[in-house]
Amino acid sequence: MKLGAFSVSLTVKNIKASLAFYRELGFEPVAGELEQGWLILRNGEHTIGLFQGMFDGNVLTFNPGWDQHCNPVESFEDVRGIQARLQEAGLTLTTTADPEGKGPAHIALTDPDGNAILIDQHV
Repeated sequence: MKLGAFSVSLTVKNIKASLAFYRELGFEPVAGELEQGWLILRNGEHTIGLFQGMFDGNVLTFNPGWDQHCNPVESFEDVRGIQARLQEAGLTLTTTADPEGKGPAHIALTDPDGNAILIDQHV
């Protein structure tokens, strides 16, 4: 199963303090709106999202159809195909996509330890 680009979406209390901290680790903003409480940071191939007041906890995020730099890839497994495979494996999804839909969609599930996983297709 190819899940696409990977990033970690962090719930932060103070986005300006978090930005300053992650800049010291070599991350730089590549997208987002500080005033809206969200930023996407990158250090080489590594991506972190900072989100203030948007999520209850941290989220592991996968983006089918994108490479690590958010560039569309030519061939990828659609999120609805991933959804079908996960459901066939007996996993419970907390959010599902319309199996008949096309284009952007997302699904979500939680791992056995309570970690949220978002599979978010933008293409």
